[in-house]
Formats: sequence, C-alpha cells, structure tokens
Amino acid sequence: MSKLKNLKHLDQGAPEAMKAFWAFDKAVFKDGAISELNKQLMAVAVALTTQCLYCIELHTTAAKKAGATNAQLAEAATVAGAIRAGGAITHAAHLFED
Repeated sequence: MSKLKNLKHLDQGAPEAMKAFWAFDKAVFKDGAISELNKQLMAVAVALTTQCLYCIELHTTAAKKAGATNAQLAEAATVAGAIRAGGAITHAAHLFED
C-alpha cells in the first residue's frame, strides 16, 4: 500500500486526466440506483477476480465502512470465484469441434 503514494506522479504528470479519473471514481461509488454498499461489494468481487491487491484492500475497507458484514464479503468472494471458474468452463467450448 505504501507505493500508492507514488500516484502523485500521475497527478503531476497528467493533471487533467487524473483530475477526471478521481472525479469519476468518486462519482461511481456514490449512492444511486445501486447503494454504495452494493457497489463496494461488486468492487470487491471484481478486485478478487482481477487479483489486484490494492483494490482488494481498498474496496474491502470501503465496503466495511459502508456496512458490509463478513457474510456479505464471503458471498462476494464466492460470486467472484464462480464467475472466474465459469469463464474457464464456458470458454472450454472452444476446445471442441462438432
């Protein structure tokens, strides 16, 4: 996590793009048609699937702050596992000729 401080170099080197990114990121996780809690649980599942350790930690913390329980986090993890495994299984259809 200590490396995240180096993102300041992106902020300095590409200020317009990074300002837009940070505003987009903030807006995405606000309550809307989907609650902040559910958005953070989705982010946890995606982070587990992409295996981004930064995202796993940041979004798990944010999900807990939004009220996520251990049971909800566990279910988000199993959804991520099912999607990742399902992708391997369904793509196996390309292995065979009919």
